[in-house]
Amino acid sequence: MSAPRFGHTWMLAGLALALAAAVPAAVSQPATQALPAGIVEKTAVVDGVTLAYKTAGSGPVVVLLHGYAQTSHMWLPLMTKLAATHTVIAPDLRGAGNSQRTPAGYDKKTMAAEIRGLVRQLGYQQPVQVVGHDIGLMVAYAYAAQYPAEVQKIALMDAFLPGIGDWQNVWLMRDLWHFHFHGTTPEALVKGRERTYLEHFWNDFAADPKHSVSEADRQLYAAAYARDNGVHATFQYFSNFEQDAKDFAAFGRTKLPMPMLVLTGEKDRVSS
Repeated sequence: MSAPRFGHTWMLAGLALALAAAVPAAVSQPATQALPAGIVEKTAVVDGVTLAYKTAGSGPVVVLLHGYAQTSHMWLPLMTKLAATHTVIAPDLRGAGNSQRTPAGYDKKTMAAEIRGLVRQLGYQQPVQVVGHDIGLMVAYAYAAQYPAEVQKIALMDAFLPGIGDWQNVWLMRDLWHFHFHGTTPEALVKGRERTYLEHFWNDFAADPKHSVSEADRQLYAAAYARDNGVHATFQYFSNFEQDAKDFAAFGRTKLPMPMLVLTGEKDRVSS
């Protein structure tokens, strides 16, 4: 994973069509926006962790996993398209959005296991399609690698996989300092300035900042990451990359059996 890529509405729409055709200041409470008709948000306790998730539609199951500096809210435009023909489940990853901030458990192997647990707990036993963007890409890969018989198809967007290929060339790139920006001092610097920090991703990594994340969405995401010390939790996505690399290197010795779609933006320089 490089960093979140924004402004690729065409990519999300294309993913929706591809999947459908084949049957992708601190505040005490997060900012909210009305959900589109037919989409509901619920919570479930999976292996002791409370996960918030959005769901809609009926039919074959598609699981959508969001990236850093975002929550499941990013998928709403795609959910409205996919819900016509699919059951769509879009969780907030552990530590993000309305899901629980836990002291540990941010390696992607563990996060994938609880997403799979959520799917099973909701009563879906058939193989599902899994879509991951950015950090969610890593969780999606870990889901497919651990439970290949339970994944029909997988789509991976805008990221790299720790432990796979020349991943360290991305992980150690100078401009991607945020991969190493975690711990007590970085958290103290960001606390109370969550939006300033997140603007770095929405602006500096956007193909065109004028067509990046909307003002309403910026307010929602900043509030979500500020709530309950969400920055401390989500920084652990990055601090676990070395453990993820060990896990993924082991996974990578076995080829995934399901069809895979890999998407990256035209101006994305560092995904692999």
